Amino acid sequence: MSNPSTGDSSGDSIENLSQENRQFPPSAAFAAQANAKSDLYAHAEKDRLAFWEEQARELTWDKSWETVLEWNSPYAKWFIGGKINASVNALDRHVAAGRGDRTAFHFEGEPGDTRTITYAQMLADVSKAAHALTQIGIKAGDRVAIYMPMIPEAAVAMLACARIGAVHSVVFGGFSADALLSRIQDADAKLVITADGGFRKGAAFALKPAVDEALKGKHNVEKVLVVKRTGQETAWNADRDIWWHDLVDGQSSEHKPEFFDSEHPLFILYTSGTTAKPKGIFHTTGGYLTQAAYTHRVVFDIKLESDVYWCTADVGWITGHSYVVYGPLINGATQVMYEGTPDTPHKGRMFEIVAKYGVTILYTAPTLIRTWMKWGDEFPKAHNLSSLRLLGSVGEPINPEAWMWYREVIGANNCPIVDTWWQTETGAIMISPLPGVTSTKPGSAMKAIPGISAVVVDDNANPVPNGHGGFLILDKPWPSMLRGVWGEDERYKETYWSHFKGIYFAGDGAKLDGEGAIWLMGRVDDVMNISGHRISTTEVESALVSHEAVAEAAVVGAADEMTGQGIVAFVILRGGIPHAGGEELVKELRAHVTKEIGAIARPRQIMVVAELPKTRSGKIMRRLLKDVAENRAVGDATTLADPNVMKLISEGLNSSKDED
Repeated sequence: MSNPSTGDSSGDSIENLSQENRQFPPSAAFAAQANAKSDLYAHAEKDRLAFWEEQARELTWDKSWETVLEWNSPYAKWFIGGKINASVNALDRHVAAGRGDRTAFHFEGEPGDTRTITYAQMLADVSKAAHALTQIGIKAGDRVAIYMPMIPEAAVAMLACARIGAVHSVVFGGFSADALLSRIQDADAKLVITADGGFRKGAAFALKPAVDEALKGKHNVEKVLVVKRTGQETAWNADRDIWWHDLVDGQSSEHKPEFFDSEHPLFILYTSGTTAKPKGIFHTTGGYLTQAAYTHRVVFDIKLESDVYWCTADVGWITGHSYVVYGPLINGATQVMYEGTPDTPHKGRMFEIVAKYGVTILYTAPTLIRTWMKWGDEFPKAHNLSSLRLLGSVGEPINPEAWMWYREVIGANNCPIVDTWWQTETGAIMISPLPGVTSTKPGSAMKAIPGISAVVVDDNANPVPNGHGGFLILDKPWPSMLRGVWGEDERYKETYWSHFKGIYFAGDGAKLDGEGAIWLMGRVDDVMNISGHRISTTEVESALVSHEAVAEAAVVGAADEMTGQGIVAFVILRGGIPHAGGEELVKELRAHVTKEIGAIARPRQIMVVAELPKTRSGKIMRRLLKDVAENRAVGDATTLADPNVMKLISEGLNSSKDED
């Protein structure tokens, strides 16, 4: 994504987007049955706090709140005095209402194994797991790291933590042992819940060894609870490790939940920042659940009797928290959970799953949509996708070409597309069309949903007129907003509230078109968006420099047809390194980044250079490196200490490409 505040490319990308004039109004048939009606915007605008109270009343509270909002910038407290339990809202209330036989999950394992899990079964499983956690000494407020494949036990573990008031910190199973350890240490986790492994790309992969490796470091973890998924050989520490089935299966399936304060922490989720250390974003219970459930209901138009919903996100990301676990289960939805990769055993696997379960609502990422486009129309066309009635996009701005392909090929020109903008920090969807109400435009998230205030401003925090671009800000507190950065109060204030004093700065550039629709333009800071996952340039640079061969590194996110952005690294080697610049070293460096952070952060290209473009004050001019990485004419280099550096870099770029 282009950076609207620096570089020469942003003007072009804004210009191109502003020429997009295709528009798709909602059909009369869809509008007639939609959960959201056109008066919802005015209703929310009239009395915003009363509107959010209405949404909160859709949840089950043990004790109602006394005050809706206490706002002491930058700190918000919502539904103060209210007592609530997330697990009760996701499970108990549906079973109590006689809906226990409704399917919660159609689970599809990558090897083809399946499980159909009802709400009553989920409640029994979560109750057993809650007893198990209590038995091994986990209590309210303790942090629990969850490092799992995409299997139902991941959701069970999250809800069991929530049931007893423990704070879960889910770490994506693709992250390395080092990344896992840093998150365990930062949250001071007492327990790790993991699996022996999972299935991916047609084979079993191991997860437990990464936990074993991580726990060689300094930590306060007392036990490791291990789900047996693959049955592979697993190293064992008898004093620390416990099989899930040994501890959980024998517990009582009835568990009396405790209700917690609305502001009790529900989870921590780590996201990249502009420094090398990830930020522990923490969310509390009442406000988060209110907005997750509300947005799931109105943005996805969920109909409990007829819909089968599938969000393809992993639970290791915020989308998996809000739109696989909490939002859908609170609303009593039936959903699909798939463990594996989109092309195993063939490139039509996901379309096969849509047809098999009659999926009606599909929520996925632009990266996957672009991958499907690349594979060809024959794969979706080989399967009956006529059950689909609504499509969603999440994780990064979607380009108009991919949006139109999604509409035409996957949705048969018959499904509204909700292009949703939100962040780990916002907790839930903030900007999106409302299906049945809002017209859609290819590539635009359109407008803030009812109850949310999002504004595009200039450098002085003044709203920009239609047709102009600037920075996206959120100028009024919202229920599911982050409550801070775990253990780092100053970092919270500095990162989100200092750019425009007292106003939440999202870190994204945005533009208003001639009609006031919002077009997201990507990150304006040093955070890259790779397949919808935010990776800090500093984090990757730190990983590269930690290799003995590297003296200095600069990393940029360059436009990538498949992943939105790809990581391109420029490195200066230490003196006396053998095979300097050779293919073997480049492979070694890419593998090193994978080990330090995870495969998601592996550079697409690494270029060995003699110098980096620096100003006289020593600042690396990443803007110029981005020009080179995106094969553009290099911008103004007059401020460089050595203007010839860019010529040398440009000439050498075609080496060291990723062949994976």
